[in-house]
Amino acid sequence: MWQLLASACWMLLLGAVCGCDKKRSTTNPEANMNISQIISYWGYPYEKYDVVTKDDYVLGIYRIPHGRGCPSRTAPKPVVYLQHGLLSSASNWICNLPNNSLAFLLADNGYDVWMGNSRGNTWSRKHLKFSLKSAEYWAFSLDEMAKYDLPATIDFITEKTGQERLFYVGHSQGTTIAFIAFSTNPELAKKIQIFFALAPVITVKYTQSPMKKLTTLSRQVVKVLFGDKMFYPHTFFNQFIATKICNQKLFHRICSNFLFTVSGFDPNNLNMSRLDVYLAQSPAGTSVQNMLHWAQVANSGQFQAFDWGDPNQNMMHFNQLTPPLYNVTKMELPTAVWSGGQDCVADPKDIENLLPKISNLIYCKSIPHYNHVDFYLGQDAPQEIYQDLISLMEQCLQNENHKVKDKL
Repeated sequence: MWQLLASACWMLLLGAVCGCDKKRSTTNPEANMNISQIISYWGYPYEKYDVVTKDDYVLGIYRIPHGRGCPSRTAPKPVVYLQHGLLSSASNWICNLPNNSLAFLLADNGYDVWMGNSRGNTWSRKHLKFSLKSAEYWAFSLDEMAKYDLPATIDFITEKTGQERLFYVGHSQGTTIAFIAFSTNPELAKKIQIFFALAPVITVKYTQSPMKKLTTLSRQVVKVLFGDKMFYPHTFFNQFIATKICNQKLFHRICSNFLFTVSGFDPNNLNMSRLDVYLAQSPAGTSVQNMLHWAQVANSGQFQAFDWGDPNQNMMHFNQLTPPLYNVTKMELPTAVWSGGQDCVADPKDIENLLPKISNLIYCKSIPHYNHVDFYLGQDAPQEIYQDLISLMEQCLQNENHKVKDKL
């Protein structure tokens, strides 16, 4: 793949010299924007906040308080929180056109939309004590995201909005940390009206993603290859490829294969003219330890906390010699699930094993042609997912209003 991209670079340079790429090259302006700029570009208001967790990580979160052309109202709007997946960021929810991006659609439908960023990604890379160059900063995985990131973010949102409860939408790892948090922290779960799980993942026993190759490597080998800090961050090279190569139709196939190597994609359900935007926003990075945790889950087939590799370390973190198992059946909040028949990450067999464990499953839909990124990039996502998701929110709000009126 790197050889192909290197060849593409040379072809690009030759084309520029010959002047033959001028008519074929069009870069979407959002490819050179950050999250705040993208939101503003489409005419939506935004707010950005830093949330500090109990273990002193600083998370960047974003808010779209209302839709386009909708004046801010004094009456509180229902709140929706969106949580991205592995190696991703909040930009997932806004990188398509407004009529195809979940965050924008929710804002236009009268919701107060908040988007989170997991520790260690492009927009949440600060700490009150640790330097990014230190191994201490990167000593985290799913456990810490669920134990610290979600409670801090959700508490911040409820305090800021004055709303006691909110809707939670997660994709992939965004569902994983939710299953951990809501099954181990009942008080946090009470703040969620409905948990919407897109391509949910708790085990990856049957995953066909190339990332599974990590499971064949020892921890020592992984650390030799990738170090013990950051894994797959967004780089200058990514940005160059996105804005100088992937904006050209000639390289769409190469770029899409590069971008979606881990998760797979369907070119017929993807807006190929926006590949430069997708690649300019991804990957957003995570920790090597988080990837080791995923490798552990894939190898064991169990939904379990991170094994620190030493009984004494496990005892220090968990008060037991082995890492505890997470019990999804303890999560009682209403849950809606969408899965994909062609998803190589959240494999249908893993989904089959998950569904019976969800004690309050209120909705379930499998979309035969969906892969892992269709849930937020698919051109038909509004029809396949978002309209039903919003309908479930509306029904929930109506039922709550009826309960209030009955009490009166």
